[in-house]
Amino acid sequence: MNTSPLPRVKICCIASVDEAALAVECGASALGLVSHMPSGPGVIGDEQIAEIAATVPPAIGTFLLTSRQSVAGIVKQQRSCRANTIQICDHLTDGTHRGLRDALPGISLVQVVHVTGPESIDEAVQVAPHVNAVLLDSGNQKLAVKELGGTGRTHDWSLSRTIRERIGVPMFLAGGLTPENVSHAIKEVGPFGLDVCSGVRTDGKLDKAKLQRFFAAVRAAATP
Repeated sequence: MNTSPLPRVKICCIASVDEAALAVECGASALGLVSHMPSGPGVIGDEQIAEIAATVPPAIGTFLLTSRQSVAGIVKQQRSCRANTIQICDHLTDGTHRGLRDALPGISLVQVVHVTGPESIDEAVQVAPHVNAVLLDSGNQKLAVKELGGTGRTHDWSLSRTIRERIGVPMFLAGGLTPENVSHAIKEVGPFGLDVCSGVRTDGKLDKAKLQRFFAAVRAAATP
């Protein structure tokens, strides 16, 4: 039977070495390590991020989620945390993606675009040529207290599909994914990768049974 490529799965809000190991055991291709954010779950200190990242097999993506908006600040943080991928959760206001790439050769750049309306399509199209991947999430940078991820809610997946069709780099889908809706998300959007945090947790802790159900649903959706 012909099958579609399995979307990569990133388990976000990893809080410990044990959670990292569990996520990888269950099939994660990448792990999200959340540094300081104005709001949302899963924040851990940079020293803890470095400790976790050092234990992860090289083939697994270690995503440093940063709310910093200057290239100099992000470079300093990455050199401390030693993650192999930087997930930029806000807009750069001081410096450029090119400057970040030049300063950190070999480190992948993923720009978050928070899908709030049709204007998000243009934002994604403009930034895509400058990064390794785009990650679509359900936050809102315009609130008094910014939401830069971890909202636990979905957004308009028809916009996500349009973005996926119009950009030339891999696209991760985040925002409110669960074992119950991920199959529909894959069929609706066709993402390169999936990003899940609260949907595979119970009382804030990574839940092995939910992880297994999530990966089973992903595999099922990739089978015609």
